[in-house]
Amino acid sequence: MKNKPILNEEEKTNRTIRRKTIVSFTVLFAGFALAFGAWRWIGNQEKENEQPKLLRSVLNINEKVNNLFFSENHLAKEYPKSEAVKVARVNGDVGMGEEFNPLLWKLTVNRHHENASDTAFQLTAKDIKALPKREVIFNFKCIEGWNQITHWGGARFSDFMEKYKLGTHSGKAPDINHREDLYKYAALLTPDSAYYVGIDMKSMMHPQTLLCYELNEQPLPADQGYPLRLIITIKYGIKSLKRIGYIYFSDTPPPDYWHKQGYDYDAAL
Repeated sequence: MKNKPILNEEEKTNRTIRRKTIVSFTVLFAGFALAFGAWRWIGNQEKENEQPKLLRSVLNINEKVNNLFFSENHLAKEYPKSEAVKVARVNGDVGMGEEFNPLLWKLTVNRHHENASDTAFQLTAKDIKALPKREVIFNFKCIEGWNQITHWGGARFSDFMEKYKLGTHSGKAPDINHREDLYKYAALLTPDSAYYVGIDMKSMMHPQTLLCYELNEQPLPADQGYPLRLIITIKYGIKSLKRIGYIYFSDTPPPDYWHKQGYDYDAAL
């Protein structure tokens, strides 16, 4: 029986390195194969709103968890005017067609659901400006990955609902002590209905949710939604619909533009 050759320390080290390298690459390629297989499997699952149902169910769970911890007392951080940008970045132009005539603009509001035409009425910019003015200076966050500190002025959506007795089944002014009377969602659309959002009523009644007609204490620029837009500080910018044309209320989630593209419905920060 032949004796095994005696290896010096350098040879032992090289052999150990080769063995570990082979194991590492084997694990790496196995991981790639597993990840690719999982990706193909998820991609072949039944889809809902352009997204596999498996991923959609995870997003829905995240939304439920977020709603459990929601509080109207949780405010977005506000900043001094000096920190607000002079020119606010535009986060999209869907529904902002050039054919829009601001001189003919009116806000159409339905006290109940979309198809209850007998309960719809119209308001002007003057009607909105008659409500108590509020301002908010906060860090506007976009799903594209950028953020800016911006300064907005307008009326609280909660004041708007109270003034016109909106968002309730009874037609009475909203009462936080009788939430069962509240519709669960509000829907907002541009005048051409090209862009639309659905937002839970708790978020719409948040004290920092505004119907805005000013940016940096000046009338909204056209590309920022003149004459009226939504600013909702506790959600990503995709929910802050520009150039509001229609508002209605619903107990089921209204259609939402980016939700149909695969994003989560809540879009909460």
